[in-house]
Amino acid sequence: MGVLSRLISAKSEAYTMDDFHRQVVERARGGQVHSGVKVNEESAMRFITVYSCVRVLAETMGTLPLGVYKKRPGGGADQASDHPVHELLYSLPNDEMTTVTWREQQLGSQALAGNCYSVITLDGRGRPADLYPIPWTMVEPFRDLSDGKIKYRITDRGKQEVYPASAIFHVPGLGFDGIMGYSPIRMAAESIGVGLSAAEFAARFYGQGMNIGGVIEVQEELSEAAYNRLRDDLEARGSGLANSWRPLLLEEGSKFSRIPMSFNDAQFIENRKFTRDEICGLFRVPPHMIANLERSTNNNIEHQAIEFVQYSLMPYLVSWEKTINWKLFTPAERREGYYAKFNVSGLLRGDYKSRQEGLAQMRQNGVINANKWLEIEDMNPIDGPEGEAYLVNGNMISPTTAASQTKSNSSGGGEMKK
Repeated sequence: MGVLSRLISAKSEAYTMDDFHRQVVERARGGQVHSGVKVNEESAMRFITVYSCVRVLAETMGTLPLGVYKKRPGGGADQASDHPVHELLYSLPNDEMTTVTWREQQLGSQALAGNCYSVITLDGRGRPADLYPIPWTMVEPFRDLSDGKIKYRITDRGKQEVYPASAIFHVPGLGFDGIMGYSPIRMAAESIGVGLSAAEFAARFYGQGMNIGGVIEVQEELSEAAYNRLRDDLEARGSGLANSWRPLLLEEGSKFSRIPMSFNDAQFIENRKFTRDEICGLFRVPPHMIANLERSTNNNIEHQAIEFVQYSLMPYLVSWEKTINWKLFTPAERREGYYAKFNVSGLLRGDYKSRQEGLAQMRQNGVINANKWLEIEDMNPIDGPEGEAYLVNGNMISPTTAASQTKSNSSGGGEMKK
């Protein structure tokens, strides 16, 4: 069989579960890219830009208020702090960690590997009681051909268990089948590999001798003993930052000629900046969020922070809210109006002056009362009717009142009633 025939034959073969298992193992172990380094989720986290982006996303989402609400029949909603799911999301998802730790772990896995998983345990009444995170490397989502349903195979220390979809809290990222998300690290392995290689090169450049980098010229061939002594002396004196700029003692008319290495000439710095910006784009994190302020000013950094919420965090938050509503509430509870929601108002508040001007306008137009204003600013309410009263500007009246006063004026011929 020829090469072309073998290729066509290989492509026509059916895709089996063995192929899937092999790809999962390859993904878990990682692969070597053209830059010569091994890139997987673990090694990528050792690259400062990847770690910074994932940390910003995970810590920000982990500290956002997340609670359960119930819709009012006439509009609006109230916080349902008595619902058992509220305790899981707001305080303790299990008996080993807080909601901040759980959410950071989950979002970190989702940002790195494209998926995050937790096992949902139920209490005696069939309600969610705990959420235990599972490493993504241990989970394999698949469609059971016997009943056509999605299930999850979890492998732990050689033992496998299959769970129904209802027992697994799974938030996938962008994926080809809607069941399992792509790994962003795998998708951008080459770019991340360049960054890892550049970081390793810089470390080796400084650690193994940035101050020698030259050629030693001798007039005659050295004996083996003289060569070994000169080599050992050079390694002892010229390697490492501690030996920078120490003089070399050369014998028998030897001459040392330095070969300068310019990072700028090699476009080393520019390459690292480009890789950093590429990875920020991969995670959709504004560069200023990882301490890169080259393109940020005091005039636009506030708007960039708002864009971070709108375009970086919001896709994660919405997918999380939808998954929570699907996996942690029963159909009856959803019909009753229960839902989970992140509160991002704190991240969109802006500066103090602008916030107070906006609240003042809402107060003057009767949208909020004094106690609501104080609640937004994390201050204690005013006791009595003064705090609950809604006020409007004195020169503003409703169209109905204006029409009735105009009619009364025209019929009586007197002044407008007050």
